[in-house]
This record gives sequence, structure tokens and C-alpha cells, in this order.
Amino acid sequence: MEKIAVYLNTRHFTEVIIEGAGFNCLQTEQRIPISKDVITSSSASATWFIRDACGIVCAVITWLLVLYAEFVVLFVMLLPSKNLTYSIVNGTLFNTLAFLALTSHLRAMCTDPGAVPKGNATKEYIESLQLKPGQVVYKCPKCCSIKPDRAHHCSVCKRCIRKMDHHCPWVNNCVGENNQKYFVLFTMYIALISLHALAMVVFHFLYCFEDDWTKCSSFSPPATVILLILLCFEGLLFLIFTSVMFGTQVHSICTDETGIEQLKKEERRWAKKTKWMNMRAVFGHPFSLLWFSPFSTPDHGKAETYQYVV
Repeated sequence: MEKIAVYLNTRHFTEVIIEGAGFNCLQTEQRIPISKDVITSSSASATWFIRDACGIVCAVITWLLVLYAEFVVLFVMLLPSKNLTYSIVNGTLFNTLAFLALTSHLRAMCTDPGAVPKGNATKEYIESLQLKPGQVVYKCPKCCSIKPDRAHHCSVCKRCIRKMDHHCPWVNNCVGENNQKYFVLFTMYIALISLHALAMVVFHFLYCFEDDWTKCSSFSPPATVILLILLCFEGLLFLIFTSVMFGTQVHSICTDETGIEQLKKEERRWAKKTKWMNMRAVFGHPFSLLWFSPFSTPDHGKAETYQYVV
């Protein structure tokens, strides 16, 4: 009769379950993880939404701030402008970037980040995997799931997430293997519209100083100034925050090391790949303009499987 041995791995705070034919005693752990496709399906859930009050509030605030910027840009700066070409070009550019930013936010929020099925760490299911001697799987004690290598448990999502980078309240979701592309696009497009809005505010102030303020906007001069100052403050704050997040995410992708792995200084057990290969693993194969589209879902199946250092 096959025997399943269970012991506590203090380094990873998970139970390690070793199963294989002919085991009659505890064996020394060997780092030969089984493929993630054996543990969990490679396809993401059809619907995904985290019911977290703080995250929902932050996500709504994000949309309201973008819509506020949209209001000021259109009704305070562009529509009252006498230069039709200036209004059309900047209006088209700003609205396109804002649309892409909100779409990226929606996809980052409603895409399964790579959740591992809950409660599948049962003796029967582990036996059905028919593991070979020396192969190990990990059990998360919090969600009772078989935990793939490089997965971490999120206390907000209450699930183990593959290649979890962090949980972001602004998108009300974890940033993980399946939605990191959308989060990166969200930070990039927010930074771009913030920069664009700041440039238009500066130009509008310079133009109105040389002209009558009553001709610069359909609002009163005090209201116009207050609206522009608030937009300037919002744009500067968003530009700094999202630019830092964008740079951090790109660095994390290029080094193939998630934020949690960097924070915990976890030992690297997977082979190093080139920065270009890491970028393609997140944004898709091969490089194309679809990298910048939140409507395009990258085919992670084409990404090379992890090569682990045993």
C-alpha cells in the first residue's frame, strides 16, 4: 500500500506532501517540482471580482479621478479654445489614452491573476497525480490547495496566486501571472495622460495670461483657476506614482523576480532567461503592437516553461 508522508517545511510555512510508489518512510526533500499544468488548469476563470470594500472604493476613486480629468480637459481647456486643430488633436489623443487606461484597469481588475483551485490538496487527488519518486508538491495551510512553485497566498483574495507580485487596492486585485500585462499598461497609460494633462494645463495658463480670462473658459476665472490647479495636483501625483510603479514592474519582469520574491529574498530556483524572453512571457509572442492593447490576451501557453535549478 502506498504511503503519503507529510511534514512541515518551516522555510515556506507550508506542508510538503511527498507521494510515490514504494515510500515507507520520510525521504529527503528533492527540488523537482511537477509542472503547474498538472496541479492546476492553465485557463483562467471566466469571471473574477474580489469583494473587498477597500479595493472597490479605491477602484471607484480611480475612475472618478480619470473622469474629473476628462471633464476639465474637455470643458475647461479644449472646447472653449479658438484653435480647432489644437482641440481636435489633443482631445483625440487624451481620450484615446484615457480609454486605454480605463480598459486596462478593468481587465486588470476582472482577470483571474492566476488563482490556484481551492481545496484540491486531498489525499485522493494527490494520489491521482501519480507522482514519481522524488517529486514534491506543496500544500497551502490557509486555502488547502496544492501550491505550485513561485505561488503565494493572498490574504485579501484568500487564494494562492501564481507568480504573485503584490495585491493592489487600486485595481482591487492581485497582480499575478495572468494579469500583469494589464496592470503594466494601466500604469503606463495613466502616466501618459497625466503628463499630457500637465502639458495642456501649462499651455492654457500661459495662453490665458496673455488673453482675457473670460475668453479662455466658459467658467468664471476663479472657478477655472481652481479646476486647473486641482487637475495639475492630480496629474503630478498620478504621474509620479504610476511612473514609479511602471518602472518597478518592468524591472521585475526583466529580472523575472516578483515583488514578493524580492522582498523575501527568496532563493532563485529557476533558470535565468534573457530580458527579452521575460518580456515576451508576459506580453505575448512575438512582439507586436498588441503588446500595448488591453484587448489582446497574451498566450502564456507559448511561453517557455520554467526551468528550475535543482
